[in-house]
Amino acid sequence: MNSSQLLEHGGPDGGPAIAWDFSTNANPLPAPPGVHKALAEADRRHYPDPHYTALRAALARHWHTDPAWVLPTAGSSEAIRRLTLAASLQDVREVWVPEPGYGDYRAAASALGLRVHAYGDAAALLHALQTSEQPTLLWLCEPCNPTGMSLPTSFWRALAGIMAVHPKLIVALDRAYEPLRLEGTDPVPGDVAGRCWQLWSPNKALGLTGIRAGALQAPVHAAQTLLPAMLNLVPSWVLSAEGVALWHAWCDETTQTWLAQSRATLLAWRGEQQHQLAAVGWQCQASVTPFFLARPSQAVVDDAVSRRTWLQALRAHGIKLRDTASMGLPGWLRLSTQPFEARQALQHALAHAATGWKDAA
Repeated sequence: MNSSQLLEHGGPDGGPAIAWDFSTNANPLPAPPGVHKALAEADRRHYPDPHYTALRAALARHWHTDPAWVLPTAGSSEAIRRLTLAASLQDVREVWVPEPGYGDYRAAASALGLRVHAYGDAAALLHALQTSEQPTLLWLCEPCNPTGMSLPTSFWRALAGIMAVHPKLIVALDRAYEPLRLEGTDPVPGDVAGRCWQLWSPNKALGLTGIRAGALQAPVHAAQTLLPAMLNLVPSWVLSAEGVALWHAWCDETTQTWLAQSRATLLAWRGEQQHQLAAVGWQCQASVTPFFLARPSQAVVDDAVSRRTWLQALRAHGIKLRDTASMGLPGWLRLSTQPFEARQALQHALAHAATGWKDAA
């Protein structure tokens, strides 16, 4: 595959090691000892149970659901591909994706030749869904990536009304960042969430993105329709021994206590980081997550070529930032919250990059 065909992501990019990575949404705090112990003790000599019986039971208890509605996945990206394929086999030809939004939603639909519609306005999306009777797959992310914002409860209530009269509407709800919500509460009513395909993954909240682990919560009403297709499409041993161990550790009370404490730390760090950026003229948008959108003060970054050069200059100083142009939002960056040392490094790198650009001009 040509590199130009690959989706753009944060994190490693094939270049030198990144010293300070603001480009991914992973928790920068080290995972607790209990998680590392569980990973060290993962049985790599044998296949996991192909039916993941114990794991599905543990996740069902954690989510207060039935194991029959829990489907392990190799992370959310694999779940996105599989769910899109299953929907296409159920005659879905229309897919709605958020813009700005995670590129895998669009990529999965485009790969199957489905018609993709982007939405940025919630009211316009609801109107479009109200006037359609076609089999449709709708992707939602709550909280949203890359904005870090939430849709109001009123939106979810309106969507519930549409779902009640639109039996051919499949709603997929990406919950990757709900465990990292720093402010407010989950706006999705329980009865609405129960009618959606919910995608969960533990690796971002635990800062262990190298372990691909995820799970789907299937809506009960899909038992006779999409669920059989999802089960038929699942790869054998879709989740590795490490993934199984990570999920079991996630369900442990001590892990959840650590996660709550880490959210308090990240909330304080985010405020410090945004204050630091505002002091040098950056514009930072509100967010309920550790990541947020920011626009640098330099006018040069409004030009795509100059912005790329500017980002490369920062990368040369060991700093990686995430340009959101590939997510449908040019001119902005998505920054993850980082500890003091990383913020200091960013401050110094910004000064060097700005000086280098002026000298080059």
